Amino acid sequence: MYRIILLGLFVGLLAIIAGVAFDGVAQEVPAARYVGSQACAGCHEDAARSWEGSHHALAWTDPSAATVVADFDGTSFTDGDMIARFSVGPDGTHEVDVTEADGSRRNYPVHSVVGIEPLQQYLLETEPGRLQSFDVVWDTEAERWFHLYAGSNLAPDDGMHWTGPYKTWNGRCAVCHATGYEKNYDPLTKMFASKQVEKGVGCEACHGPGSIHVASASGEGAAGDLPNAGLPVDTSDPAAAIEQCAGCHSRREPLAAGTPPPGTPFDDAYNLSLLLPGLYHADGQTLDEVYVYGSFLQSKMYAKGVTCTNCHEPHAARLKAAGNAVCTQCHNPAGNPEFPSIVPADYDSPAHTHHEAGTPGAACKSCHMVERVYMGNDWRADHSFRIPRPDLAGMTGAPDACTTCHADRDPAWAAGQIAAWFPGSDNRGAHYGTTLAAGQADPAQASAALLSLAQNSEMPGVVRGTALWLLARSGIAEAAPRSAALLADPDALVRAAATEVQRLAAPAERVSRLTPLLDDTRRNVRIAAARALAGIPAETIPQAARDALARADGEWKSAVASRLDFPETQLQRAGIALTNREFEAARDAFREVVTMDPQRVEAWVMLVRIAAAMGEIPVARETLRDALYANPADPNLGALRRQYGPL
Repeated sequence: MYRIILLGLFVGLLAIIAGVAFDGVAQEVPAARYVGSQACAGCHEDAARSWEGSHHALAWTDPSAATVVADFDGTSFTDGDMIARFSVGPDGTHEVDVTEADGSRRNYPVHSVVGIEPLQQYLLETEPGRLQSFDVVWDTEAERWFHLYAGSNLAPDDGMHWTGPYKTWNGRCAVCHATGYEKNYDPLTKMFASKQVEKGVGCEACHGPGSIHVASASGEGAAGDLPNAGLPVDTSDPAAAIEQCAGCHSRREPLAAGTPPPGTPFDDAYNLSLLLPGLYHADGQTLDEVYVYGSFLQSKMYAKGVTCTNCHEPHAARLKAAGNAVCTQCHNPAGNPEFPSIVPADYDSPAHTHHEAGTPGAACKSCHMVERVYMGNDWRADHSFRIPRPDLAGMTGAPDACTTCHADRDPAWAAGQIAAWFPGSDNRGAHYGTTLAAGQADPAQASAALLSLAQNSEMPGVVRGTALWLLARSGIAEAAPRSAALLADPDALVRAAATEVQRLAAPAERVSRLTPLLDDTRRNVRIAAARALAGIPAETIPQAARDALARADGEWKSAVASRLDFPETQLQRAGIALTNREFEAARDAFREVVTMDPQRVEAWVMLVRIAAAMGEIPVARETLRDALYANPADPNLGALRRQYGPL
């Protein structure tokens, strides 16, 4: 199985060959190649000028006096037992000297720079090719150093330390800060040989490799005869444009081996995170860092055809107008013929905002795009563009825009104010947040409501998919046949989520309903179907479906194999092995988990249990000793210790 996983790393890295006819003769030509942003600037001068200096252009840069904005003139920062000293060497190299919580000390030259404001972070190379995001960052507004996780005081052997697997730039972040990036992780040597066409989000990160377009524009071909002037991404297609932004501006799981080429449909490239506990509040408001797309999909604006570029200037990567003016492009007394469903009115007035003009409460975003702070000082707006519903706070447990500002008041007061300002608003009816909250509390008790929500085609797909995810945890077998029609839903996100519910069905019914999805047009659905069929004996799969299952299973294993530098992926790999009763492979994967992150107690527990199940009691006790050394106070390991006696 391990050989299969390793072979899967190379799936999708082969060059795509396109057949093009010249004078009636079919010839093979290579796919478009990356040419770099400078090759675009000569013809697209205005766009290039807007892009230079943008957050996209400066998403990742080499260190220099022009790009490093922090004070490296002998400054230092202390957090617990950790001390970081910042300086510039005689040759102009920016350096960070780190004394760790365990007393170890090492000097690192700054490898590269991330971002420009409101904070700037620095990458340090801890071993050849491996880049780590240092946790002490520069506040560009207050002009000071601060720690992203102040007070953590972690030693280097902790998985969450800045040198650990969750802060590895190569696998976690670089793909969205670079153009033409490939991670190139070798799971045997555990080394990276990463490369990119250019640091920063350049022209081809959004438009796709430009060699065919450049050749056509320079007279070597007729650009007008090529779809989208020879570029892979058609930015004139609203859906394609949104999905191209969403590739980075979303919380998602990669599904392809290697970096998906620009223009790949989102559901072929990624599995979008649903509105799950820990990521979102029960009503869909942002909680953790989810990067916009999952929020935007919930909005009426998305449903009405609004795209990212209606509000954001794509090359400068900034809003098209300041303050409320970006909203009043459409929400004004004249309306906007592009979006005729908008009711024309004067929204930017105290009559609507009920706050004095120029105050924070009069800002559209204060009520409709509540901001939360991430990474210490970076305020980011919720893009679900929701109407405040403080009347639901008691049912959902979620915050509301009103008491976010009026912290001395409660949701009941806020609900009363809104009802007084907008008569009839207190009869707005149910919100999907109440159903999702009930489903989180008791999915079995809420199963009927969850099914009804999932079947409501007027609801956003990400909401319906979340309802199905909760329904799958209800334990109610009847939910499988009742939700089976959703396996053919037009939304791939819903189809994929519906496969989870079929795990509640008997094997024969599961096979019957899911095998058609093994040939679905979208990879996320094919993989979801293969996952839901895992563990079912091969002989029960119809012969006609076995090839499709093998292909979908291969896509799944290839996706897993592309993330073997993640402890959580190794856990997934171990789960696959356990499902297939491949206990040695499972043990290997669990060992990888605790090697990368010794604090993953669930992996230690499984290692102990596997050893005991195989009759290797001395091995189980030795493993438990190692686990307790790394996690001496963990109650789960303590319970195991009582079970196995003195170690």
